[in-house]
Amino acid sequence: MMEIPLFTVDAFARSCFDGNPAAVCLLEKALPEELYQNIAAEMNVSATAFIMKLSSTDDFSSGATFSLRWFTPKHEIDLCGHATLASAAVLFYHRENTNTEVVFKTLSGELRVRQRGESLVMDFPLSKPEVQDQSEYKDILKAAVGDMDIKEVCLSETSKKLLVRLTDTCDRSAFRSMKPVAEDLLRHEDGRKFQGIIVTMKGESVPLVKYDFVSRYFAPWHGVFEDPVCGSAHTVLAAYWSEKLRKKKMLAHQCSKRGGELELEVKDESRVDIAGQAVVIFQGTLKL
Repeated sequence: MMEIPLFTVDAFARSCFDGNPAAVCLLEKALPEELYQNIAAEMNVSATAFIMKLSSTDDFSSGATFSLRWFTPKHEIDLCGHATLASAAVLFYHRENTNTEVVFKTLSGELRVRQRGESLVMDFPLSKPEVQDQSEYKDILKAAVGDMDIKEVCLSETSKKLLVRLTDTCDRSAFRSMKPVAEDLLRHEDGRKFQGIIVTMKGESVPLVKYDFVSRYFAPWHGVFEDPVCGSAHTVLAAYWSEKLRKKKMLAHQCSKRGGELELEVKDESRVDIAGQAVVIFQGTLKL
């Protein structure tokens, strides 16, 4: 029997049941390829992360570099922010890793995560979107946001995400309560051009906090209708809003039912720091 340490972590959350839940598995060695997807489907959260030692002499408490892969319930993905944050939380908070920074080798290159007070800071690639002709996306925009007024549509070809910016005068309660139908989105786009829709607005002030921008993210192409808090979507949002607001440091809020807060700092034309908190809420053993 194979036993795999398994954790559930609420990422981009200060307390349990907020933010975005991810499952995290610690692997001594690679699994049979089909097993990764079977485990992710069984966990049935937006992403399951697999942290693997790079050599048998490594240790999760003292090692500084690991392999990291992410799977949605449907397939493997190239980049996942909240599951990376969750993975670092398991290493730092549960395994008490002695390093101030860990490095993950992934399909998106080397990703570094460091501790900063109560937060974890991820060094991620920046994904600049390009402005699109709205008429080209007329049907899916209608399916996604209904009759809400659209200011601009952009596409990030590297991350395969469509960004839809609503006008500043749009009804914010309608933005928070909109419920596109997954089947309608899938009918208008088969995932070849993009695999996720970001809907965003300029920021708002809430008690004690002023957000530079807010967003929601829908990805039925990955088997995840609405992602509660999506780190990879913020690689696109950070690039977009940094240019529009002429700011390098921004505070963002993803307005899903669970919700989550992200601190962003655009470092240069290619990298962005994404910071957030995480809470490990479950520890167990997967027996196979």
